Amino acid sequence: MTLSPVFRSRSAVRLLEEQGVWQRLSADVEAQASAVRVLYADLRQVLGAEFLGEEPHVPTATEALRPEGLHFVQEYFFLILFRSIFASLGVPPDRLRLYTELNFCIKGTITAADNIFDDQDKSLLPLAQVSGSRFRSILQLMAFERLLRRVLDRAQSAGTLDGARRDAILRGLLDRMARIGTLEGSEEGGVDEIPTPDDMVERVHRVRGGALFALAFAAPSAIEEGDLAGKIQAAEPAVARLGTAFQIVDDLTDFEFDLGRRSHNLLTSQVSHLGSATEREALAAVRGGAELPERAVETVFSESARAVLERAYEEARASFRALADLGHWFDPALADDVVRAIVGLDGVARMEALASQLRA
Repeated sequence: MTLSPVFRSRSAVRLLEEQGVWQRLSADVEAQASAVRVLYADLRQVLGAEFLGEEPHVPTATEALRPEGLHFVQEYFFLILFRSIFASLGVPPDRLRLYTELNFCIKGTITAADNIFDDQDKSLLPLAQVSGSRFRSILQLMAFERLLRRVLDRAQSAGTLDGARRDAILRGLLDRMARIGTLEGSEEGGVDEIPTPDDMVERVHRVRGGALFALAFAAPSAIEEGDLAGKIQAAEPAVARLGTAFQIVDDLTDFEFDLGRRSHNLLTSQVSHLGSATEREALAAVRGGAELPERAVETVFSESARAVLERAYEEARASFRALADLGHWFDPALADDVVRAIVGLDGVARMEALASQLRA
């Protein structure tokens, strides 16, 4: 899923530094770090010490852009960006704090659920290394559920929201997560149908990526009123388009993994419906059991891969233009650079190769 760590490329970090992006995000980085510290403290109140591991150092905004602290920005970039967007819309400090803490809980819940779907073992909480990766993921799910409720209880006690809005947030989050989970669950045994690229973007990527990013709006949609509510309503589809863009990028970087488990992948769809005869023959052979050539995305399927990357660019450009129209400071001209940069470690070389082919 697209809330995974990003900006593994040092050149991408330097690019955004040169454009002043990190300076503009500095307060949001610090606020996100503060939220993580608060939730770590809350965890000590909801889970026994025997189940807790060593608590990692949470860097300051200054530390986060040094090599030793960059992991924090890589892990939490999207949450930092969401807070920046909310601040630019005029959300006041008390609710900004609430949304920042809630979004950490949402990210942790999604990460734990993703672990179970993909047989991984990643935690955003300092949990002890007890036996069983699935159990650790389940424990993380349960812990984040308690933490989320604690965040809402604290906000209700402070008068930031009332009981009705608290319940609306909980219902809205579960409904939204269930929609995403229904799609994930439908792929557990693999998929036989390969929708057209347009259908796949609308039916899969706007859910798996778009609706995932839009989880950040579950609380603001239930709380904000008046002109601010209208701005929130307008910003949500823009952020969802950004999530769609990065889910498309995930399909390029996770092509081999998705092909192996026969799950939805936009590059597979592009090749199947719009690819060249050579690409279609190669894909049919691999799906029939042939070995996938090394660097197949950059070579065998490069024409279709470039088309998929261009679709990601289009989604991100539209997203940043819409956010700029709402008053956010991020320059839409940087959209393509961000799309190329927002990849995990395994995707850096691939994205650089495909982007170079597009520019050639």
